[in-house]
Amino acid sequence: MTYLFLQQYWWFLVSLLAGLFVFLTFVQGANSQIFSLGRDEAERSLIVNATGRKWEFTFTTLVTFGGAFFASFPLFYSTSFGGAYWVWMLILFSFILQAVAYEFQSKPGNVFGTDCYRRFLVFNGIFGPFLVGVAVGTFFNGAEFTVARDAMATGAPISSWASPWHGLEAVCNPWNQVLGFAVLMLSRTLGALYLQNNINDEALQPRFRRAVLVNAALFLLSFLPFVAYLLTAQGWAVGEDGTIMLEEYKYLHNLLALPLVLVLFLLGVVGVLAGLFMALVRQCRCGIWYAGTGTVLTVLALFLTAGLNNTCYYPSLADIQSSLHIGNSSSSEFTLYVMTLVSALIPFVLAYIVWAWRSIDIPGLSRSELEKSEHKY
Repeated sequence: MTYLFLQQYWWFLVSLLAGLFVFLTFVQGANSQIFSLGRDEAERSLIVNATGRKWEFTFTTLVTFGGAFFASFPLFYSTSFGGAYWVWMLILFSFILQAVAYEFQSKPGNVFGTDCYRRFLVFNGIFGPFLVGVAVGTFFNGAEFTVARDAMATGAPISSWASPWHGLEAVCNPWNQVLGFAVLMLSRTLGALYLQNNINDEALQPRFRRAVLVNAALFLLSFLPFVAYLLTAQGWAVGEDGTIMLEEYKYLHNLLALPLVLVLFLLGVVGVLAGLFMALVRQCRCGIWYAGTGTVLTVLALFLTAGLNNTCYYPSLADIQSSLHIGNSSSSEFTLYVMTLVSALIPFVLAYIVWAWRSIDIPGLSRSELEKSEHKY
């Protein structure tokens, strides 16, 4: 295992975690529609309890994604999380609100009322995915930071943020906004597909299908322009001597140079479309599994496109030579090697997650089952 192999291996794992996290934002997407899909207390309670069975998976995956990035590419972690902290703090704040809402909305002595905590869930469902999309957009559109590697010997900060807005400036980039909106609409689409699969209620099923149709249309209207922009945009390339330069059509070149990544991307797009077809045309309740698998593959391919083939995955707009790529921002070879040995446990963890997921979802949720349940959100 060469150092380059270890770096690429861990970039693949980070990218896979990103794909899994975006899929699991169906929790946020469903919660953002609590009041639009649920007409009365019984229906809203069904939606909240359906997502309440899964919110820990999303939160845990987000934390694992951050931990994996910290361990494998610490310079990115210190640069982005330490510099663009307002964006990351807002993301974490929205997810903390989610955890508080689930735990306290039905507690005795709740003086704020159940609907107050459900609005916290709606806030997280809208702003969480949108801000995540904006943050990911900086992987392609760059961020305002500089890196002084010589400062390590003096004990001075290695990275510094060049904007006083500390990450909020990313929200002003129109293409970051487009990607953020696309992630939001994707999460709402996946949320409606999950509710369609999980809740056994004749009154809600037609509304779930309408929600899939509307949100999927808005997702495609934002995601397809972003893909077109990405394939024609400049990228930050790393030369043989380590010099970083702008390259026309860099991400298109990456997809053509990495045919397996291109296949993953196309399979992911087909998977999402297949899920929509199953839900809207066949009126089958299994669309979430096709669209979910497609989401994981598509996000995985986009992250691989951003980081492989001598590409800077975190470009600097303040100083092009400060841009980060997997070669100049990773942990030491020994650290990555030890982590790779430990990663052999990942299949066992995934097997446990699949078993736990199936145990929770059998049978599906209905009004009668919710009334009999001892644990309600």
